[in-house]
Formats: sequence, C-alpha cells, structure tokens
Amino acid sequence: MSVPLLRPFPGLRPTPGHAALVAAPPYDVLSSDEAKALAAGNPLSFLHISKPEIDLPDGTDPYSPAVYAKAAENLKSLINQGVLVRDARPCFYVYRLRMGDHVQTGIVGGGSVAAYDANRIRKHEFTRPDKEDDRVRQIDACDAQTGPVLLAHRDHPDIGAAIAAVTKAPPAYEVAAVDGNTHSLWVMDDPAQIDAVTKAFDAMPAIYIADGHHRSAAASRVAMVQRERKCCASGEEAYESFLVVTFPIGEMKIFDYNRVVRDLNGLTPDAFLAAIAAEFTVEPLAEQARPRAPREMGLYLAGRWYRLGLRNPPPADPVARLDVSLLSDRLLGPVLGIHDLRKDKRIDFVGGKRGLNELERRVDSGEMACAFALFATGMEDLVAVAEAGQVMPPKSTWFEPKLADGLVSYPLDWQ
Repeated sequence: MSVPLLRPFPGLRPTPGHAALVAAPPYDVLSSDEAKALAAGNPLSFLHISKPEIDLPDGTDPYSPAVYAKAAENLKSLINQGVLVRDARPCFYVYRLRMGDHVQTGIVGGGSVAAYDANRIRKHEFTRPDKEDDRVRQIDACDAQTGPVLLAHRDHPDIGAAIAAVTKAPPAYEVAAVDGNTHSLWVMDDPAQIDAVTKAFDAMPAIYIADGHHRSAAASRVAMVQRERKCCASGEEAYESFLVVTFPIGEMKIFDYNRVVRDLNGLTPDAFLAAIAAEFTVEPLAEQARPRAPREMGLYLAGRWYRLGLRNPPPADPVARLDVSLLSDRLLGPVLGIHDLRKDKRIDFVGGKRGLNELERRVDSGEMACAFALFATGMEDLVAVAEAGQVMPPKSTWFEPKLADGLVSYPLDWQ
C-alpha cells in the first residue's frame, strides 16, 4: 500500500500548561548565542532540542556527535517529565498563525516521502549536503522529526470545512511568541474529518514546499536508510512520512528579500549609476524607494535613494522573470561582477521584515557600498517555478510569520 499525500499521526506535543515554555523559534533563524540567551532560565524550551549545543561548553562544534546525543537526551527528558506527551491515536492538527492583522490557518500532518521523491511535493530550491547531513543526524538521534516543513496547497472546500468545524472550539493551546506572533493549535481527531482531509489532499496533483527543503531532503534520506534496514517493510511505516504544516496559498505571506553589496567593483557612485542606466531607468527620490510593484527596485547609494525601472521587458521563463533574477542578470553580474550568490562574500541578504531602515544602516555604517530593495516574490511565482521543475536563486523568499518548533513533533516509532 502507498502512504497518502498527507496522513494523520500521533503527535508528540506539550501539555497545555507547558506549551508556552516549550514553543521556540525555528532552529535555523537563531545563532547558537541567540538561542542560548533566549533559553536561559527555561529548561523546557525546545531550543534545548533544536539547538542543543547551548547545553554544551562554549565553542562546541554544533555538528559534533555530542550535540546530536544531547538533543536526544533533552527530548527524552521532556518526555520522562511528562512535559511532552504523545497522542493516543493518529490525528491531524489545525495550526493558526497570527501576525498583526495577518492570519493563516493550515493543517499539520505527515507528508508522504514517496510523494516528495516523485516531486508531487514540489521543490523550488537546491539543498546543501552539509545542511542535509545535519538534519539527518538530528532525526536519527531523536528518532523523531522535530522541525516542521512549511508547505502550501491550493484551497479545497473539504479542508476548509474541517478546519472551520475544529476551530469552533477553543484551541488546545495558544502561545504568544517572543516575536509578538500568536500560535494556536487544535487537535483534529474526528474520524470523519480526518478521512475528508486525507481524501482532499490525496486528490491534489501537487503541493509545494515553501520553506524547509533541507528537512524534506533529510526525511527522504532517513526513509531510504530505514527501508534498507527492513526486510519486510509494508510501505506504511512512520518513516515514510515527514512533519509538515501546509497552508492555503492565498493565506501565505512572503516578505521581500533584499540585497546589500560591499563595494562597487572599482566604480565611483557616478560611474556606477551611469553603468546601470543601459538596463534601468534611474530616478532620484527624496524618500525611501520602496518598490510598488514587480519589476521595480530601490537602490540606496551614497546616502540617497533611487527608483530603478526595467528598460526592457522580462523574459517569459518563470525563474528568469523573477525580480531577484533580473537584478542578478542585469546588474549584479554584468556591473558588479557578482555571479555566484551562494559563495560570493561581497553580497549579503536582508529579510524584508527588518525594513528599509536596515538597508540604510548597513550602507551608512560603511560596511556596505549599496543596497537593493526588491518587491516580494509572489506565491504564484513560487508555484510557477516549482511546476516548471526549476529552482529559484538563493534568498528569493522570506516567509513570515515563522512556525514554532516544539508545538508538534513527529515520532518515528509510532508504527
């Protein structure tokens, strides 16, 4: 038998009285020092599992065997204390994120590894082997997937109806996070609702990874190793799924992901402006040049903002027409000599939630020579790239609000 695209599972999650202490920011948005400071005085913080180096001597290699062993030890401790408890039977969970006036509500479930391998759970980014290795070791050590993958799906009336029914009741818990966002979780354990949601997802041709490509790839690798170990696998084992939270495409929010560059490749500011004029219109502004629409960009240079517009139309290719690609192909590469965004140390990236003031600060401090403000990549752009089987340039999307770690984990020994 094959595993459905999304299936219920018996989640490992905090008891209501502990949820606020357990919930933590995602492991990959904090440095070890930031995680240590945030978890100080709170032994129940999930950061002791997702960033376990904070419990080891300063200078410990975060990829050393001791770190993964500490993660497993800390997870077992929370289970033994009764802080984390496994549900008695497979469930879906309804997860609501609130950031100011923005609200998105989705489903927590087990995403099919086979669907991921077949590109039915579609990707839009390359992964790095070292980051994959890190997640594989974490999953192996904990015998659980503790970091959810963020997915997006086309809205479906049966899923919406099940969510509406479940959320009529108070949530199992509601947590106000350190970033000011609110995380609410409901348990969907009604068999009819579970069946309706399972069938609705299974009827979809595809769903899309928004964030969590390394976690997805690691889950696939773990499943492959587990299959090799089993002589009589049924194909329905727990490792054949991975922890996901999927939201309707129309409810998700992508922020801009901006660029700052250390030097002008030997050009003076005036020569730089002249060099980019072949591909861009350049309009000086008295205020910040926040892009108002796709294909419009802001430039901060020598204490002044400029609005940049394309002189020539974008190509039809779904990757080449992205604003991040247009900036690279028509300016960063030919004018500034930056061709590899993954490796070139002259460029850095600033998530749009930090605002344009952060771009000004980086340039005015002398650390950077110029900054580029971009219009946020759209969800339909992401879908178009994934449907074409292509990948986006690095740092193309910045999703907010972020999921919390620790509200639901996926144990690998439930079957």
